[in-house]
Amino acid sequence: MEKYVIVDLDSVSRIYTMGELTVPALRGVSLQVKQGEAIGIMGPSGSGKTTLLNLIGALDKPTAGTVTIDGVNITSMNEKELTTVRRNKISFVFQFFNLLPVLSAYENVELPLLIAGVEETARKERVDHLIGLVGLTERAEHRPDELSGGEQQRVAIARALAKPEGAASSVVVLADEPTGDLDQQTGEDIMKILINLTKGEGGTLIVVTHDPDVGKQMDKVYKMRDGQVEGVV
Repeated sequence: MEKYVIVDLDSVSRIYTMGELTVPALRGVSLQVKQGEAIGIMGPSGSGKTTLLNLIGALDKPTAGTVTIDGVNITSMNEKELTTVRRNKISFVFQFFNLLPVLSAYENVELPLLIAGVEETARKERVDHLIGLVGLTERAEHRPDELSGGEQQRVAIARALAKPEGAASSVVVLADEPTGDLDQQTGEDIMKILINLTKGEGGTLIVVTHDPDVGKQMDKVYKMRDGQVEGVV
């Protein structure tokens, strides 16, 4: 099956206003990502990487231009509509895991499916499947503070792909420095899991990173500077 464009940014700008000061975070960015790709975004601090990720993730809106996710223009959506997009189409993996400390690994992965109203049997099958894929079946009942950093990030990856049945192929996983809080070997292992699991489930991966070793594992890496995409590294 031919891959289609799942993320499409057309002439996107984002300007923040602080009092009388205006700060252009993005300047006319156009970018297309095809379904099933693993894409890296690299660049110095302040180049616009996180702003770009926030726009793709429906956490922010552009000042100008359009953002289209899976064929739907989300630019002028209201907050309720954007919440639906985030629930069904977008997943996040963060540097500091962002797991709920009072929930077990299993419950953290299950939570997005509970929120989406997935029926119990289907929910259990999906969570067991994902927990198994990240190699944590024996640790499923442990809480985050009982897990290593690498194990916590594996839980976060499984949670990122916990979407309703049939939604996996249209999921865009956004990872912001996902190995930044891990040692080198653990980081390499986590990236392999993140890439293989996302692609294996039919999803698309966009990773913001400073790490050239992470970039080498991507299908393609875009370089950003001063709020613009300079091209492929």
